[in-house]
Amino acid sequence: MSEVIGGWTPPLRLDERSDGCRLTLVGLTHGDGGTLQAAADDLVAKLLSLVMSWRNAGLSFSSEVPPPDPRLLEFLWELGDLAGRGEDIRPRVFGSEPEAGGAP
Repeated sequence: MSEVIGGWTPPLRLDERSDGCRLTLVGLTHGDGGTLQAAADDLVAKLLSLVMSWRNAGLSFSSEVPPPDPRLLEFLWELGDLAGRGEDIRPRVFGSEPEAGGAP
């Protein structure tokens, strides 16, 4: 496993809902689940889909809308690199290796 990169990470926001919780990686996407772990798993799945799509198709921006925060692009690039090497993106997203069966 690789060492966790110490770069900027978008903030995480947890919202409790009547049907579980929503874990949002602000500015990117969110995960929903009946538990925090399920929401984290959903978030990671969505992030993987997003970064691998962008990695394969490339990024393009409209001239009518300013590009996203460069830190966000760097974060996505790092996730794509990790995923492209078959590594787990969780340590980069959540800041540390989750414990087995525990919350992120």
